[in-house]
Amino acid sequence: MTTQTTQIDQAKLESLIGRAVDDLGATSSAALVVIGDKLGLYRALGDLGPATPEDLAAATGTSARYLRHWLLNQASAGYVDYSPGTGRYSLTPEQAMVFADDESPYSMVGGFGLVTAAIKAEPRIAEAVRSGGGMPWGEHDEGLFRGTERFFKPGYIGNIAQSWIPSLSGVREALQDGGTVADVGCGFGASTVIMAQAYPRSRFLGFDSHQPSIEAAREAAAAAGVGDRVTFDVATAQEFTGREYDLVTFFDCLHDMGDPTGAARHAHEALKAGGSVMLVEPMAGDTVEANLNPVGRIFSAASVLICSPHAIAEGGRALGTIATDAELATVFNDAGYDSFRRATETPTNRVFEART
Repeated sequence: MTTQTTQIDQAKLESLIGRAVDDLGATSSAALVVIGDKLGLYRALGDLGPATPEDLAAATGTSARYLRHWLLNQASAGYVDYSPGTGRYSLTPEQAMVFADDESPYSMVGGFGLVTAAIKAEPRIAEAVRSGGGMPWGEHDEGLFRGTERFFKPGYIGNIAQSWIPSLSGVREALQDGGTVADVGCGFGASTVIMAQAYPRSRFLGFDSHQPSIEAAREAAAAAGVGDRVTFDVATAQEFTGREYDLVTFFDCLHDMGDPTGAARHAHEALKAGGSVMLVEPMAGDTVEANLNPVGRIFSAASVLICSPHAIAEGGRALGTIATDAELATVFNDAGYDSFRRATETPTNRVFEART
């Protein structure tokens, strides 16, 4: 098909160009969000109140020459406010919750760090798409690891103890009384620490195959004051240690694994009788059409750039981030579980319970 022989709908063309311009603006601005976070610009602007670029530069030890354009970019995106009457910039309370507070359940800054780190692997991923090869998680830019933790942590803060664990059969009560939990694929340990803070009578063991992540998780547990009840060790999902767990969790990681059925089977062997697995996976529909939305767009991109390449590098099949409920159920049915159900959900996550 060529434009010379095909009739062009000018309105559709202009609309498409408009969307592409929006995407170019968003893509180029992602690095500026990371810079603003790294240099403390959002937090400082929130503390200062309405400020000129020169005010913000003085407060942060940065260059006003750059900040004039950084602030214009951020105001164009709606990430900061601009007052034409005063020439000053500020953060609304809502903008501060999204960009200036890591403990906010609405923080989004980590996602920008994740994306800017992931796209640095574009040459290798392009070759993988051509050849069908993979790329291990640990060979990505190191910014991906911290960005992933910061991207998922707000959702964990807002949901794990409030709705996800309570949606499971008898698990909240077991952990309130004092149970034992294995957090598989724990990364930097955000999910593990949040659970430990919510259930002070229980003991938590986090496992991940990525040594630098385990080291960061240990530091996080110590900083949170839960190091006496939380341990972290390097181990794969098919080989983590321990038995008689009340709960085994997989937070946003099973779809990254080359052998998800083997991971589910090992978890089955590690559970006590009547124990549960909590599987947290990205929100996805059962059809292509059901995934043609902003959430599906983000997670399908992550599947190409990060998740599927790692699973393929491990020599297995790639479930990917948009695996259907039925595909996930097959994994656990094949691993020998008696039941598998969707227990609850959020706009961005599905939460499943598998029971022995």
